[in-house]
Amino acid sequence: PLVLRQRCWAHKMRNVANYLRKKDEKECLFEAKKIYSAENLREAKRNFQLWESKWGRLYPKAAECIRKNWEQLTAFYKTPKALWKKLRTTNIIERAFREVRRRTRTMSCFNNVESIERIIFAVISHLNEKWRNTPIYEFTQNY
Repeated sequence: PLVLRQRCWAHKMRNVANYLRKKDEKECLFEAKKIYSAENLREAKRNFQLWESKWGRLYPKAAECIRKNWEQLTAFYKTPKALWKKLRTTNIIERAFREVRRRTRTMSCFNNVESIERIIFAVISHLNEKWRNTPIYEFTQNY
């Protein structure tokens, strides 16, 4: 329960884009990228405030979309900088979920909850073994 929760910036930017007019989307999202590309949390907050002052009046729902998840979107700033790029998105987790879906879709049915739990456990266990043999360097080094 004490583990930091990081929301995915790629998905958040897609959500923000849903509130924008097409003509503003490219510029607005380019400027929003400065938030999560900042050198530190203070700069990220300043970049958000600048972005919000420009775009928040035009697109209040887009600004609220970021503001409401600020803590989870910026949790990666509390980790070693070498990890930031990997932690800003949930690609690794999503890859595991895709693998579970790929394996379970071919099965016509499950007899009970325990049977699906066994399959999911087996898939995740297999991925863990694979990652043990080829770990992500940034996650295995001491800081």
